[in-house]
Amino acid sequence: MHDQTPPATVRVFIALAPPDHAKEELARELRPAYGTHPHMRWNRIEDWHITLAFLGELPVATVPLLRPPLARLAAARRPPSLALRGSGDFDDRVLWSGIGGDLDELHTLAADVRTTVKDCGVVFEERPFRPHLTLARARRGDRSSVGEIAQGLAEFSGGEWPAERLHLVGSNIGRSSGPIHYRDIESWPLGDGNSPGL
Repeated sequence: MHDQTPPATVRVFIALAPPDHAKEELARELRPAYGTHPHMRWNRIEDWHITLAFLGELPVATVPLLRPPLARLAAARRPPSLALRGSGDFDDRVLWSGIGGDLDELHTLAADVRTTVKDCGVVFEERPFRPHLTLARARRGDRSSVGEIAQGLAEFSGGEWPAERLHLVGSNIGRSSGPIHYRDIESWPLGDGNSPGL
């Protein structure tokens, strides 16, 4: 009989998410590639996000410590105006959509999120912030699909939208052989001007 104890750690990141209409705009553009490249490991559209800080595996007990300071940070900030634009790849393996719009504000928000997390005593690997939305990964040995799809999306330019919420997200990576699924642990509205007073 399997022991059903909950996991002691959770893989966590902090992100922004495009609204449904922005995701649908890009999904329409991607539809031909879904047909021509069915062997790519496509991310679920509902999981599309812009990672501000990737924290890796954290003890489950650490996660509640992040909530009050992240809620305060979100309340103090205005939503940056962003857009999904263009495409590219990392190492011929990862297909992404680029981000346009108010990138200065986005970089400032990412830096403030990382500082807030560090102030909570959470140690994580600081990777350079490269704003993007991961769309798919190529299977091992496939060195051409990602570049072909990125080329087809190079001219894509979606409409602008305000990034209205800051999301604290957990994933099940490493715990199943199926696709990675993400879930919001919590999210907070940006810039509503009402500090939660925590």
